[in-house]
Amino acid sequence: MKIFDMKLFAGASALATLMLSGCDLPPQETVQRGYRGTGMEAVYSPEALQEIVAANQVPAAIPAVSAEGPKAADIYQNVEVLGHLSVGEFTRLMAAITQWVSPEQGCNYCHVAGEGFEEDTLYTKKVARVMIAMTQNANQNWGAHVGGAGVTCYTCHRGNNVPEQVWTIGVAPRHASGHVHQMQNVAHQASNAYASLPFDPFTRYLLEDNAARVAGDTALPTGHEASIESTEYVYSLMMHYSDALGVNCTHCHNSRAFASWEQSNSERVKAWHGQQMVKEMNNEYINPTNAWLPAYRQGPLGDAQKVNCATCHQGAYQPLLGANMLADYPNLGALAPAPTDPVEEAIDAMEEMVEDAVEAIQGMEMESASLEQEDASSGEAY
Repeated sequence: MKIFDMKLFAGASALATLMLSGCDLPPQETVQRGYRGTGMEAVYSPEALQEIVAANQVPAAIPAVSAEGPKAADIYQNVEVLGHLSVGEFTRLMAAITQWVSPEQGCNYCHVAGEGFEEDTLYTKKVARVMIAMTQNANQNWGAHVGGAGVTCYTCHRGNNVPEQVWTIGVAPRHASGHVHQMQNVAHQASNAYASLPFDPFTRYLLEDNAARVAGDTALPTGHEASIESTEYVYSLMMHYSDALGVNCTHCHNSRAFASWEQSNSERVKAWHGQQMVKEMNNEYINPTNAWLPAYRQGPLGDAQKVNCATCHQGAYQPLLGANMLADYPNLGALAPAPTDPVEEAIDAMEEMVEDAVEAIQGMEMESASLEQEDASSGEAY
C-alpha cells in the first residue's frame, strides 16, 4: 500500500511539474497604466520580454546617398511609384527591399534573369509596386496610427516573401451534415488566441465596414445595435488585439468603464485609427492584387492573404518596439507626386501671369484716382 501511495505521489508530482512548466516563472514585471486601485497595469514576463526584444531588432541601414542627379523615371523604363527618386536613391531602396523581402532569391524574386528590369512578367513585381504605394500611403496619411516611427517593408516582412502573420476569410471546419457551423467553439485557432469565440473577426471588422460596438446607449430592448453574436465577434477581435500586441485590456481601456472613451488611454484612439487603416489596406491595396496571385498565395476561398494587427506588431506593443523606420528611409514617407501635364503647367503659368498683370493695373488705377482726388482738393490740375 505504501509503495502504491509513493507511486501515486510521484506520478502526481510529475504531472504537477509538467503542468507548471507551461507557466511563466515569477517574479513578473508590472507597468502601471492608470489610476491606482483600478487594476490598470500591464504584466510582463521577463523571459517573454527578452524574446520580444530579440525578435524585434532592426537590420543595419544601407548608407544614405545623394538626392541630387537625374531621376529614376528619366533613366529607367516603367518606374511608376519611385520614379521621383534620384537614381542613387532608387537603387539604394531596391537593394533594401531585396534584403527585407527576398534575401535568398535576390532581385530574381521580382525580375526574370536575363530579361529587362522594366518587364512586368512576374506577379511579384506588380504586387511589390502596390505594396510600396501602400507603405507610402500609411506613412503619409495615417500618422494618427504610425506617426513618429513610420513603417517600411521590413516592419511586416522581416526577411520573408510573405509576412508570417496574414489571414484569409475563415472557413468552417468539418462538422455534422445538416448543421450550420457558427464559426466558434473551436480550440485550435490562433486568430482569437485559442478562445471559444468566433475565429474570424477579421472579415467583419478589418475587411467589411462594421462598427465594433458591444454597448448601447439605452436600456434593452430599444436602441441596442449590438447583438450577442456581434458582441462575441468584437470580443474575439479584442483577443486578437491583445495577443498581437502582447498586452492586456488595460493597454487601451479603463477596467472600470470599458465603454467610456473619456476614461480610456490614448492607445484606444490609436487602435481605432489602426483598424480603419488596416481596412483601407485590405480593400484598396491588397484585394485588387488578387487577380495576379497564384492559388498558393490565396486562401481556401480564393481570396488574397490580408493584414491584421499581428502582421506589423508580431507580439510587440509597437512594431519593432517603436524603432524609427523612416529615419533611414524617408523615401517611403510619402506617395510619389502626381504626374504633371506640360500643357496644363503652361496654362497655369499663363493664368498666374494674367492675374499678376490685372492686379498691377488695378493698383495703378487706384493710385491714379488717389492722386486726382488730392489735386482736385488743392485746385491743381493733374
